[in-house]
Amino acid sequence: MTVPHSRHRRALAVPVGMAMATALAFLPGVQATAAEAPAATAEATSLSYVVNVQPGHGPSAHVKRAIAKAGGTIVTSYDRIGVVVVHSSNPDFAKTVRTVRGVDSAGATRTAPLPSAATTDVGTPKVLSAQEAAAAEAAEGQDPLQSLQWDLPAIKADKAHEKSLGSDKVTVAVIDTGVDDTHPDIAPNFDRDASVNCVSGKPDTTDGAWRPSAAESPHGTHVAGEIAAAKNGVGMTGVAPGVKVSGIKVSNPDGFFYTEAVVCGFMWAAEHGVDVTNNSYYTDPWYFNCKNDPDQKALVEAVSRASRYAEKKGAVNVAAAGNENYDLAADEITDPVSPNDSTPSDRVIDPSECLDIPTQLPGVVTVASTGAKGLKSSFSNHGLGVIDIAAPGGDSTAYQKPEPPATSGLILGTLPGGKWGYMAGTSMASPHVAGVAALIKSTHPQASPALVKALLYAEADATPCTKPYDINGDGKVDAVCEGSKNRNGFYGWGMADALDAVTR
Repeated sequence: MTVPHSRHRRALAVPVGMAMATALAFLPGVQATAAEAPAATAEATSLSYVVNVQPGHGPSAHVKRAIAKAGGTIVTSYDRIGVVVVHSSNPDFAKTVRTVRGVDSAGATRTAPLPSAATTDVGTPKVLSAQEAAAAEAAEGQDPLQSLQWDLPAIKADKAHEKSLGSDKVTVAVIDTGVDDTHPDIAPNFDRDASVNCVSGKPDTTDGAWRPSAAESPHGTHVAGEIAAAKNGVGMTGVAPGVKVSGIKVSNPDGFFYTEAVVCGFMWAAEHGVDVTNNSYYTDPWYFNCKNDPDQKALVEAVSRASRYAEKKGAVNVAAAGNENYDLAADEITDPVSPNDSTPSDRVIDPSECLDIPTQLPGVVTVASTGAKGLKSSFSNHGLGVIDIAAPGGDSTAYQKPEPPATSGLILGTLPGGKWGYMAGTSMASPHVAGVAALIKSTHPQASPALVKALLYAEADATPCTKPYDINGDGKVDAVCEGSKNRNGFYGWGMADALDAVTR
């Protein structure tokens, strides 16, 4: 089956009742369109780099002199993991610095010059209308919009909430496009101290710097609501409505998640008591980073060091598997979108050697998406030994239609400006698992990240392979599932279980 290739791991935002053509924008056989990044100005010739040195120390005087001699300016240095962020207009900067004694690896984090301050308006998604919200009928004890959330009973979160809403001593960091903490469903649970803007690669703690501008994606706000929208009688309910949520903004105004920002995000989470991080993105500009390329190798190393450090400091890192219906355990994949910040071209990669980061990094919980019927979403990536667990991320109602009173096969979430709307993607599945992990941590406050992950997998509901998988009913197999009921390429260890998370 032919699949679209969005510029990033982004979710589809659609209103209730929107035309099916729109609802299919991330689904097989339908071309998705993304806004183009603005052209760089003639003056903007600098690139950003990561230079990896021995962890535990800052760059030595020798390395600092070499960086300066090669035309580099140090922006910041994460000494504990040995990652240095540098700007340079010298096109040979990385090549030159790699030869310096004490440098493990170095690479450009992008293929286009540093952008100007101009932003690209990608449009404001249409949202749940007042009429549609008023029509939702909540059962006793539910928030007003909860009847539209088929995804909560799919992971038994509704039953879990009768036992526990989660602990306010647990924080989930949304490493994403920013979070609107003024939203009435997010404000009660927002952790300001664990929030920051990391877009430049250096923490910006200015009040509200973690919020998206009106022209930026609502993605992070939607994710935050899925995780921890308060059970407060206002709108929707999160998977873990009693835990705290923070916003770590790592996406620049043009929608790119560059390595230096992602490293900053993990490091901030590590140093500010975060228990779970949610990562519904891939690190631009390479969908897959090949370790035989010196630039891409350096990016893998930098993000690996940061994510490992965050786990060492107590965080469980959860990430979305991607929306291209790729088999991530295949011998080869054709990647047509990299580098996505300049001129992409088709390249054939080995996904065991060329990694989607942070999704495929060791220790990261990799999440596949399911629809309202519990089947792998038509768009969700898969792969035996790669997918760890599955959770609701939505699908077209043409493929998987929810039971009434829910009307949309997509996932309801919070949107900036006190609104609510639907999105779909593995971006929406990952926060469900992050929420369940937060419930486990609430139940077992002394549990290490390794134990939280072990419980997450052990408590998941084993889900057998879907065979044959013909999601659009055209008589052709759309993806092949390998493995047993207890662990396979579509669902990993199974569907996340919020009830077990608070009772076992």
